Amino acid sequence: MSEAIDLAAFPSDFVWGTATSAYQIEGAVAEDGRTPSIWDTFSHTPGKIDNDDHGDVACDHYHRWPEDIALMKELGAGAYRMSIAWPRVVPGGDGPVHAAGLDFYDRLVDGLLDAGITPNITLYHWDLPQALQDRGGWTSRETAEHLAAYASAVAGRLGDRVTRWATLNEPLCSGWIGHLEGRMAPGLTDLTAAVHASYHLLLGHGLAAQAIRAAVPGAQVGLVTNHSTVETASTRPEDLAAATRMDGHTNRWWLDPVYGRGFPADMRELYGVELPERAGDLETIAVPLDWHGLNYYFPVTVADDPAGPVPYAREVRLPDVPRTGMDWQIDADGLEAFLMRLTDDYGVRELYVTENGSAFPDTVAPDGTVDDSDRARYLEQHISACARAVRKGAPLAGYYAWSLLDNFEWAYGYDKRFGLVHVDYATQTRTIKSSGHRYADIIRAHRRLQA
Repeated sequence: MSEAIDLAAFPSDFVWGTATSAYQIEGAVAEDGRTPSIWDTFSHTPGKIDNDDHGDVACDHYHRWPEDIALMKELGAGAYRMSIAWPRVVPGGDGPVHAAGLDFYDRLVDGLLDAGITPNITLYHWDLPQALQDRGGWTSRETAEHLAAYASAVAGRLGDRVTRWATLNEPLCSGWIGHLEGRMAPGLTDLTAAVHASYHLLLGHGLAAQAIRAAVPGAQVGLVTNHSTVETASTRPEDLAAATRMDGHTNRWWLDPVYGRGFPADMRELYGVELPERAGDLETIAVPLDWHGLNYYFPVTVADDPAGPVPYAREVRLPDVPRTGMDWQIDADGLEAFLMRLTDDYGVRELYVTENGSAFPDTVAPDGTVDDSDRARYLEQHISACARAVRKGAPLAGYYAWSLLDNFEWAYGYDKRFGLVHVDYATQTRTIKSSGHRYADIIRAHRRLQA
């Protein structure tokens, strides 16, 4: 049975969209001049990805994009959050811009607009050109500067039709998971490298925001960050302190500098790594944003772990709570809470949920349908949480479901499916799941309210 959603809470111009990223869906990794990214390298390193999967073909979106736009239109999505593949546009990471790479995104943007779908472009969704990684990657200040040059080139080409831009997606994953935990590209486990990478990612964000605005007067520029609410396993002082550290590591480190508070002093002390600061950097990182994108999937509950890795807090698995196929706890209240935190604590003036979704095992029925009631329920619960936040004053302007398609799910390969649309990877057949139909129903119902 479907959950009742307070759709009247949402403004009349509320944006309903879907989201993907380039490496997860495009394929065509060696076509039209594209060079390897760090994810090509990482995914082809034995043992790094479940089943040794990789993104060489993925959903073949590079060739099937008209079909995928038709699916978005069938769902009723009014917007599409997509990313640009840096190594497709600037194969060397810096230097000459490759016309064929930009031509692809030209066609894609025109196709979206022809279908009445507004593109929301993310410039960096983790696929750093390997050529730049070979020169230090995000541990080098030059990479931040090259991001700005790449941003200028893309905005200069597409900015006559695209107004909404995000500089980075989830810098936490690039910085911490890619450089500290080693579970994502480039696969490092070095605290100093991770802290320096985190700094240069945020510096790159600020430089890229400036470059976009210079190229596209009136551009709406934002940043997309991923966050979790943090709870304590007990009221022990040690566990309370661990929760503060985890919140600093997961949330404040990525928000405080962007909103003019600088890097949190308690975390700087905890990491014990000197930041590669130069005069004016903090002002660049805190360049005013037009909007902020929140990616939310799950909360975390932690306990003190003094013998563990930074931030010396271990996640505690709660019994008897619902979980997704990723083993992530389901808690829609956490989405509401974090929307309010961004509103009340950081004064965000326009908010979007830029990713929210769930992986569950899918079964294709003999008649070709996919009944994924768990995913549909997750969708309803989290959209309801968004409505509650709007009623409380959150300036929430849109919701992008993750993901349009089943796709390459990073270190999990193709085993974990988040899509509203099922993809048979052997045939590339697309099938809208029941969750996709439910999302379409929600979108239609909201539009009927505004009629």
